[in-house]
Amino acid sequence: MKISIENISKKYRSKEVLSSVSFEAESGMQVGIVGKNGIGKSTLLSILAGVNKADGGKFLYEGRDLLADKELRNKVCAYIPQEMPLISELSARDNLRMWYSDKALKKELSEGFLKTLGIDQFLKVNVRKMSGGMKKRLSIGCAIYADPRVLILDEPTASLDLECKGIINDYLDAFKKRGGIVVLATHDEKEIENCDALYLLKDKEMNKYVYDGSIKNLVDSF
Repeated sequence: MKISIENISKKYRSKEVLSSVSFEAESGMQVGIVGKNGIGKSTLLSILAGVNKADGGKFLYEGRDLLADKELRNKVCAYIPQEMPLISELSARDNLRMWYSDKALKKELSEGFLKTLGIDQFLKVNVRKMSGGMKKRLSIGCAIYADPRVLILDEPTASLDLECKGIINDYLDAFKKRGGIVVLATHDEKEIENCDALYLLKDKEMNKYVYDGSIKNLVDSF
């Protein structure tokens, strides 16, 4: 499996935010996108997820353009934005029931990725009473109901405690081992270290960045 992002461009009014952004990824890869706040990382991810519209470019999956094929994109991709679209009045279980059949939910909670995410430990908890880590894990759980091939995540472990970060990173590792592709925007050192390819978004353009293990050097390049 391979994805190719080709020449994605985006303007807001007369301001160009993204200019000919391109990269590729194959099965089992984690691709990280880094850059200063407000540079366009979230915009790029929202375009790949179909939430935002590009002014130009393609998102190819096995040669088919996902930007032009909504049905296929929804099967292939799962998107987890920074803001978590959960129903606050419902429990974790009831939020999951919005997406999963009873049979699929039972299986995933007992032996699937929902188990890996630890959601089985707080099924009865109301969203309003959840910690940030619980909400993030539940958001991921809801997003992956269709068994996606590509995960698109915007700062997935931002502001979470170490335990929750570890659980999410363990899930991402398991997802990659099953042949999935992870594309994420991040400032987290552990997520950066886990990336098979890292790209720096700067001045509307994105280029490959060779990470030398120094967060300081990375931040200085912003």
